[in-house]
Order: sequence, then structure tokens, then C-alpha cells
Amino acid sequence: MADRKDTLLEIFTDGACSGNPGPGGYGAILRFNGRTKEISGWENPTTNNRMEMTAVIEALRQLKRPCRIRITTDSNYVIKGMTEWMPGWIRRNWQNSQKKPVLNKDLWETMLKLSKPHQIEWKWVKGHKGHKENERCDELARMALLKNHDQ
Repeated sequence: MADRKDTLLEIFTDGACSGNPGPGGYGAILRFNGRTKEISGWENPTTNNRMEMTAVIEALRQLKRPCRIRITTDSNYVIKGMTEWMPGWIRRNWQNSQKKPVLNKDLWETMLKLSKPHQIEWKWVKGHKGHKENERCDELARMALLKNHDQ
């Protein structure tokens, strides 16, 4: 059996929002050593970007120890934020290139903190194009959104 730190944990995420802002949901799948766990939840009001980020955050909160992870998402916003934009935001004291406050700073800070102990590879997939896990995450997000929209 492979050493735990050499074994890849796969995380798949998606967010959904009815209106922007409006009620939203997120879904995530965690897969490790042949085991799969699905999580989902909702917020109201929220935005699609916040739900995309929350899906990653809630998946990372499931982890008890440092891992080697591949996070697959259809959100360029999440991937570019974590891999390209973050250093500049931090250097400019959480201002974007237009010198305006970075949107969703609270979630970016949480995602950064939760990701620090891990070795993360980010992978983008085109949404709604038949990627099995992305479609399932979208379904989880939409079920959470619809289930809680009526409350």
C-alpha cells in the first residue's frame, strides 16, 4: 500500500446560484484510496463566486492532515485567484489591480489558510460538458439550493 502522503486525494467542486445575488448552493466530492465522500450546503443570499469558493473551503475543512491534492473545478475565478492573483492582492494589502478592495476577501483568506498545509494541484474543466464528477457536484449544489430555497 502506498504511503498516505504519496497518495493523491481528489477533490471536485462546484457552486450554483439562483440569481446573483440570490440563494446558492455548493457541492463537493472527495475521493481517496477508493473511498468517496460527498458534501453540500447552501447560503442565502450569496453569489455564484462565493459558492464556488465555499465548495473548496468546505472540502478542505474535511481534511485532518496534510495531503497531496488535485482540486478540479469549473471556476477560473477560484483557480486564478489561488494561483495567479493572490500574491498581488496580498502585496497590495487586499486591493485589486484597480486599487479597489478585493471581493470575497473573507473567503480568499480562509481558503489560503486551509490550503497552506497541503500540496495542491489545480485543474480546470469546462462546466456542463459531461465531466462526470463536475456534473455530480453541480447536481449536489443545485439540490442544496433548491431544498433550502423554500425554507
